[in-house]
This record gives sequence, C-alpha cells and structure tokens, in this order.
Amino acid sequence: MTAEAADIHELCLIVDFGSQVTQLIARRLREIGVYCEIHPFDRVDAAMLAAHPPKAVILSGGPASVEDEGAPRAAPEIFELGVPVLGICYGQMVMVHQLGGRAEGGHIREFGRAELRLAEPSELFEGVAGPGETAEVWMSHGDRVSAMPPGFHVQGASEGAPYAVLADPARRFYGLMFHPEVAHTPKGAAILENFVRRIAGMKGDWSMAAYRDEAIARIREQVGDARVICGLSGGVDSSVTAILLHEAIGDQLTCVFVDHGLLRQGEAEEVVTLFRDTYNIPLVHAEEADRFVGALAGVTDPETKRKTIGRLFIEVFDEHAKGIEADFLAQGTLYPDVIESVSVSGGPSVTIKSHHNVGGLPERMKLKLVEPLRELFKDEVRALGRELGLPPAFVGRHPFPGPGLAIRIPGEITPERLEILRAADAIYLEEIRRAGLYDEIWQAFTVLLPVRSVGVMGDGRTYDQACALRAVTSVDGMTADVYPFTPAFLSRVAGRIVGEVRGINRVTYDITSKPPGTIEWE
Repeated sequence: MTAEAADIHELCLIVDFGSQVTQLIARRLREIGVYCEIHPFDRVDAAMLAAHPPKAVILSGGPASVEDEGAPRAAPEIFELGVPVLGICYGQMVMVHQLGGRAEGGHIREFGRAELRLAEPSELFEGVAGPGETAEVWMSHGDRVSAMPPGFHVQGASEGAPYAVLADPARRFYGLMFHPEVAHTPKGAAILENFVRRIAGMKGDWSMAAYRDEAIARIREQVGDARVICGLSGGVDSSVTAILLHEAIGDQLTCVFVDHGLLRQGEAEEVVTLFRDTYNIPLVHAEEADRFVGALAGVTDPETKRKTIGRLFIEVFDEHAKGIEADFLAQGTLYPDVIESVSVSGGPSVTIKSHHNVGGLPERMKLKLVEPLRELFKDEVRALGRELGLPPAFVGRHPFPGPGLAIRIPGEITPERLEILRAADAIYLEEIRRAGLYDEIWQAFTVLLPVRSVGVMGDGRTYDQACALRAVTSVDGMTADVYPFTPAFLSRVAGRIVGEVRGINRVTYDITSKPPGTIEWE
C-alpha cells in the first residue's frame, strides 16, 4: 500500500485476482479523479485493511475457476468493512461463493459482445439503462453463478448469463458478469463512476496539482539533506522525475545521463543539449557504450538482456554517486512498470516482462531508491509534466525503453546490427514527422528481425535482414491498437529503408494489438 497517498486521499481498493485488464479498472477511476490502488488478493488482509481503510472495494476478474482446488479467495474482512463492494467476473464468482451462493463451470461460455437487459432500476446503471432496456457489454467467462447468496437478487441478465448483474443494495454489494473496464463495454466507465461516486459517495480528490505538492513533500521527507542522483534518459518519465526532484531539493540533485550505446540516432546529443539548454541542473554525461554492448555480446534471451542492463545501470550510478557523495538514486518508475514486473505471489497472473528499473535491478544496491512517479500511469505523468511547466519537446516525446535498442533486436546484439537499426528507425520517424503524424501516435519504432530473406536489387540477388515497423495508439500503455497508416505511407517508408539502409531488403508492418502482444517485441 502506498501509505502516504492512501492516507491523504479517499481510497478505492482494487483486489487483483490475476486479470490482464485489472489495470484498466484503475485507469477508469483515475480518469474521474478517484484515487485507487491495485493489490494482489493474497496481500490484502485484516491488518492492511485496518491500516488503510478503503471507501470502496472492487474485486477484479481472473483466469481461475472458483471451483478449482486452491482457487484465489478474497480476504473475508472485506465483506465486514461496511463499504460498497463490486465483484467483476471472477470477482463476482468469489463474492457469491464466499457469501453463501454457488458459482460453477460447465455452463454456456460467453466471450465477446453481449446484450444485457436490465430487470429493475439500479444505481449502478443510472444514466446507462433502465428497466427493460438493453446495454452492450463485453463478456469473457466460462463459469457463472448458479445460486445467489442470501440478500442478493438479479438486476440484469444476458442470453448466456442469467445472473449477469447481482445486487444486495442493503449491504451495497454488487456483482457483474461482464467487464465494465474495457472499451468494448461502451458505457462501462459510467457504471464504474456510478459505483464509486453514487454508491460509495467518493468525492474524487485526485489531481495532478495535489499530487505535485504531495510528491514534493514526500521527497523532502525521504531525502532530508542527502544528495540524489537521477537517471535521466530524456524521456518524459525521467524528465518529469528530474524537474520534480529539483523543485523539491534544488542543488542536492545531480542528473546522470547514461549513453549505453543502445540509443537512437543522434539521441545522446539531442537529450544532453535539450536538457542543459532548458534547465540549470548539474548533468553528468556518462559514455558507457563499450561496457553495455560488450556485456550483451552473445546474449539472446530478452529477460537476460533486461537484467544485464539493469545491473550495469546500477553499477554506473553507484560509481558516479561516490564522486558526489549521493545516498539516493531517483528513477522514473511508473505504475505499469511495477504491475508488469511483479506477478500475483503464488497466484494466477504472470510476470509479463521484467522492467530494467524494477525486476531488472540487482538485489543488493548501495543506493536507496526515490521513485516519485511509482503511483502514476503514463498519461498522468504527462499531465504532471505540464503542471510542472515542462516544454512540449519533453512532455510529448514517444516512450523509449530504458534498455533501448537492445530489446528491439531479437537475438544477438552487435555493433553492426545496432547501426542498421538506427538508420532504419531514423528514416521511419522522419517520415512520421514529415507526415504530421507524430503526435497522433503513442509510440513508433523499428525492430530488426533475426531473419534473412532473398531479395532482388538491380540485377543482383540479395540475402539480407528484415525489419518490422511498429506504431500504436494508446492512453496509458496498458492496452494499445495498431496505428492505421495508409498503404502509400508504408510503401514510402519501406522504399526508403530498403533503398538507403545497407543490410535490409524486406520491411513488414506489425498489426498486433496489446493484448495479445506487448508494445515492445522483447
């Protein structure tokens, strides 16, 4: 639990049972100014609930069946808090099972869009649908409720789920068989807003202006008179971290920009110049390309790449910290980094990938961490950047991963492959900017594939490498859709890359959404 934020703001606790879209529940609530935190089901107990009592609880979906041996359960104390509880999909099953009803498998499975018909007036559906009216919802379940617990009754049903909406208004307990958090439930955000505002009475006191003041106070309390180094990459996360820290502790801060040899074309010079010309903050330019690229020689496993890079970053920061006698390392770690890097302990969700600044960190670090953005999603960081007065050049930059091009070269990393990728990526981004599309796209980049293919150039045969172009739209990076380039644009980019970059003779466009894919390839 983030104790400071949970104690200052009204808290909606989201209990995670392993759904890959649990994060979307938090996003929908944050968008309407309601502070919430996601915690794995097995870390929510009586002590935690007593220390940081929530005003409302949401039980997420998950991949388990409630009938499975050892299936996840909610802390029973949740139902004794006297606050509203909303169970979503598996969360509904758990609530029904633990409160005396029955949920089981072997019934009609529902996946995809469904039509929900409301049977009676419901506070959850105020402004969404009335009695006898229908609403489009998104189902994804194989189990369903077969008997209601005492005190519950049906408020809505679909063809495959006769208990699609359950309610015990006296205790303010509600269960939904569908997922209101996903975009495929068009009015799902309104349902969640009805739950936290109308039913739970939460005011919604979460804003970037308030967060800024609270973060500055927390930084000062944590750091005291000590010195801090900040890992600066030039991206929005690290830039916002640096400016927030400088506002909090002034000259106690030194930024360290690590040029690990895995940056895009001209990026090191651009970041150093932009930052030094904009802010009067001490900046160390650590040129460490040989160390990083050398350590990655022969490494092909993506998790090993991330952990190797994380370890080397810390080594560099430790070395520079000695010179300025720093005790703390500041990082631009975000909430999605934490969520994707840490699985539900012993539970059903999986670690998607270790982020170099979370799961990639060595267990023994000499520096203590300062992570003022750890509670925020990417769009919230951009909002905080604007609140801090950062120029658009910083706030609007596409995300760039800490491991850099290392995770955009599946397979072995070599200086030759890095140069090929830099050249192709520079052409791609140049064409995006020239077409005026940069600000419409969340993230765009090129991946150098571990594939060779036959081609024809002039009158000769080639046997060169292939690359994939990637461009997505997103709000927070937790889900993403492919950007719909025109065929003419893609043809122009492919023509330039094949014609100008020696070593590539084939270009593809990745049209995979997230999920099932991730935005980065590794």
